[in-house]
Amino acid sequence: MTLETGQPNNGGCDASSQQGKRGAPAASSRPGDAGVAAALPAAGRRRHTEAFTLIELILVLALLVIITSLVAPAMSNFIRGRALDSEARRLFALMHAGQSRAVSEGLPVMLWVDEKQNAYGLEAETPPKGGDPKAENLTVDENVQIAVLNAGAAALTTIRNLPAIRFLADGTIDESSPQTLRLADAKGHALWLIEARNRMGYEIRDTDK
Repeated sequence: MTLETGQPNNGGCDASSQQGKRGAPAASSRPGDAGVAAALPAAGRRRHTEAFTLIELILVLALLVIITSLVAPAMSNFIRGRALDSEARRLFALMHAGQSRAVSEGLPVMLWVDEKQNAYGLEAETPPKGGDPKAENLTVDENVQIAVLNAGAAALTTIRNLPAIRFLADGTIDESSPQTLRLADAKGHALWLIEARNRMGYEIRDTDK
């Protein structure tokens, strides 16, 4: 019997190796499968984040509604107050314009007040034919009401049956002119334009004293 050396018997080893290869699970040949699997948890997190953001948005909107309901009345009063102050300053400016015109042109100028129409204006006492080209007609703000409170002397100065302040050519105010005008809003807030003691103009006050 002859034994050959140098030729190892690998038959058993090869068989077991092949059996091991056959028993191992096949690796996926699609590279995108791993990405899809990893993306699923992330998608869940995005849905959770979006839902949380929506809740936050609803809460913010609810807070805005509450704040608006609280601030709106205060803003409304502020706007009315601004309208009252603005109207008083506009009337005061027109008084100055009438007084300056009377002095510069050397003739009386009338500032009339129409309480029913809630308006006032400025024109020459004796306008030329065709009307006064410098006449002004202003309407009081819808949130403000104008009134003549004190007629001064018994014989009230008027023009077209309307009470009027008469500015004289020397810069003074006719003694028969109204001494006090009042501007008031719907809330009862008021400003008064009161004739100065020297009859050289009017002053804006927050009281009729």
